[in-house]
Amino acid sequence: MFYIPAFLFFIFLANPSVENKSTTDNNPILEIQIDNIKENKGKIEIGVFNTGDRFLEADQAYKNYSIEVKNKKAVLVIEDLPAGNYAISLYHDENDDDKCNRNFIGIPKEPYAFSNNVKPRFSPPSYEDCQFELKENTQMNISLIH
Repeated sequence: MFYIPAFLFFIFLANPSVENKSTTDNNPILEIQIDNIKENKGKIEIGVFNTGDRFLEADQAYKNYSIEVKNKKAVLVIEDLPAGNYAISLYHDENDDDKCNRNFIGIPKEPYAFSNNVKPRFSPPSYEDCQFELKENTQMNISLIH
């Protein structure tokens, strides 16, 4: 009878999915609350970047998320980011066309925002301006710019 539990114990130790789960569970949780939402339609598109190379290029984000707007509120809880340095850019896709609509000089027509609530003046912000360190569970508030 001792051999069966010991055998199961060794199978448990050798199972790679068990190891991967415990590694995932050690990730800090990042909760992002987006405020200053004026329209109760569309969705919030979020890009999380882990390097300054090609920052703000949607197809270059480390992770992308999309969340619905409900009652002029949007909250995203991210549990799959390892500890590290990141920067976030987001926009409110009010017309649900899956792109950030811009005017003729490239300024977004739809509300947008960045981590650290960076407000660009004459050019898009840098990765360094928006960068933050994620090492423990963190709650972040980001306000949309209209």
